[in-house]
Amino acid sequence: MSFEIKDEFYLEGKPFKVISGSIHYFRVVPEYWRDRLEKLRLLGCNTVETYVAWNKHEPNEGEYDFSGGNDLRRFIQIAQEVGLYVILRPAPYICAEWEFGGLPYWLLQDPKMKLRFSYGPFMEKIQRYFDQLLPQVTDLQITHGGPILMMQVENEYGSYANDKKYLRQMAQLMRDKGVVVPLVTSDGPWHDMLDNGTIPDIALPTINCGSDIKKWFDVLRKFHGTKKPLMVMEFWIGWFDAWGDEHHHTTSVEAAAKELRDILAEGSVNIYMFHGGTNFGFTSGANYYEKLAPDVTSYDYDALLTEWGDITPKYQAFQEIIAQYTELPEFALSTKIVKKAYGKLQAKDRVSLFSTLDKLAEPVKSPYPLSMEELNQATGYVYYKSAIGAPRHIEDFRLISCMDRANIFVNESLLMTQYDQEIGVSQKIELTAESNELGILVENMGRVNYSVKMNHQHKGIKDGVIVNGAYRADWEMYSLPMDNLEQVDFSGDYLSGQPSFTRFELEVDEVGDTFIELTGWGKGFVTVNGFNLGRFWEVGPQKRLYLPGPLLKSGKNEIIVFESDGKVGESITFFDQPDLG
Repeated sequence: MSFEIKDEFYLEGKPFKVISGSIHYFRVVPEYWRDRLEKLRLLGCNTVETYVAWNKHEPNEGEYDFSGGNDLRRFIQIAQEVGLYVILRPAPYICAEWEFGGLPYWLLQDPKMKLRFSYGPFMEKIQRYFDQLLPQVTDLQITHGGPILMMQVENEYGSYANDKKYLRQMAQLMRDKGVVVPLVTSDGPWHDMLDNGTIPDIALPTINCGSDIKKWFDVLRKFHGTKKPLMVMEFWIGWFDAWGDEHHHTTSVEAAAKELRDILAEGSVNIYMFHGGTNFGFTSGANYYEKLAPDVTSYDYDALLTEWGDITPKYQAFQEIIAQYTELPEFALSTKIVKKAYGKLQAKDRVSLFSTLDKLAEPVKSPYPLSMEELNQATGYVYYKSAIGAPRHIEDFRLISCMDRANIFVNESLLMTQYDQEIGVSQKIELTAESNELGILVENMGRVNYSVKMNHQHKGIKDGVIVNGAYRADWEMYSLPMDNLEQVDFSGDYLSGQPSFTRFELEVDEVGDTFIELTGWGKGFVTVNGFNLGRFWEVGPQKRLYLPGPLLKSGKNEIIVFESDGKVGESITFFDQPDLG
């Protein structure tokens, strides 16, 4: 088969309007991939688009994973089985409100690293990654009988830089590794972004926007002429939520529907997002403009399908419009999904982090604090501790180059919490015990995924700790990626006010989707049978965590809640309805 880009898109020589929706395979449990893809097909879409998250597939340099929830190949094959074509966006950078925009943390171990430039070591690492990634998908291109129609070169590059040498190197690398389908770029249509981020002789420019489509299509038409198709690669129909936002973001169904009509009247579309899914574990990213804005666990996005896969009024409105351009398929959904309210669970066990610290990590000793990257750690927490001597008044206490949030303890008692711009502000401390130990629990809240701050995303403590005007030496550090909670020793002591692990047991007769509420708890994350669901935080707006049924099993299930701020409840509650705030 063939897919070509001329004055229009052509499939097998016939004009083809791309009507696509975004689903990120890495934000959906694989047991639900088929359900979400079937609902996309029933909407009337002919194509699914997905990013590829580099840091999911190469979490540590040279270690690759394309299994389970990372089985990109299987996701693409299911799409084809459902009757969908695929737009693949395998750029090293994806943004996507995802930890570090999909870039792996270990890139920052090179102190000279230049991200997203034609910097030799960066290009070498991409090449090694593509050596593993592209063989997973090149035989799934449409020219080989697969569903992949197009692939993207980089992502929104025009909002980052204008290194055309880099873009051309990326495109050539893809060609050298067996990519034969047409290439595209996608950028905002304002400022210099189209000029900066496109290589029109190699890849079709497309645009990303959520409103004023007619205006932006005019801009795109003037940019690349009238002999190329118009496409919105990301038609933003909702928005994402950050911790501390007043409420969950929603958008007007009517306004979004109007913009969809305008797009399809002149060109092709990829709906961003058709289904947002979930930032499981510590995968949520952050933005940074005036202040840090880390994203919540839900990536509902006010999409056509909810985070938990329900059809929305926006879905129905879009389906009516799409029906004017194509015949809607009819078939029964193959996945049975139920929602369950399992009720309130009482805590079984609780232990302070400090009582089980040695079971979770081997301490690393150093004269100075080491960053997460220096500790070969991607996400989670690091606990730093150091003896700071006799009772006295400390006039000047500061953390230098520390991100993102620090709970500061003296003798394992919480003294203060510093977050974002509070970090680095000088504080006064009174030490009253005969001898004193300083402890600092630092959390990575999500590496920034967009704009200039991406170059400065070292987590933990990078420079040091000032005590009375001087850097403090002699540290022990505990890396806490929190991926080994089976090692937690619940027979240890619990002291009120300390970070802690709390264990629950959930007996299940019928497995179903459910939503966990942690009323009275402060900040932390939840694991279910060893799977990290993601963060919770009392600041909201998200009030409940989505727990997909496939993560549960009939019989006994173990729930572990880590809480960092010393604010815990004695119970958690499972509802059959969400609360995104």
